[in-house]
Amino acid sequence: MNLKSLKNKPPFKIITNIYILILTVFIIWMLFLDENSYLTHREFNEEIKELETWIDYHKQKIAIDKETIEKLKDSLELERYAREKYLMKKENEDLYIIEFDTIKK
Repeated sequence: MNLKSLKNKPPFKIITNIYILILTVFIIWMLFLDENSYLTHREFNEEIKELETWIDYHKQKIAIDKETIEKLKDSLELERYAREKYLMKKENEDLYIIEFDTIKK
């Protein structure tokens, strides 16, 4: 099997065809080396998923805050919220904070 016989075989002719070589280089370039390669797009898609998760989390937080704002429009709820969150009290009123020990001995 010498070089002449190898050159005459169809697979070798297809592989050495200039169009196939150029197409192969182009495909490799576009998939891996280009600025807009497949790898870059895959990273961007992962980042988009993370950002969508972040957006959903903050939308839920906004909905919870809107509910809290609606509740605080009532004066009794506003007073309860101030007492629980900020430990506010009325004049001539004592406030006792009871903390439970959650560590088992």
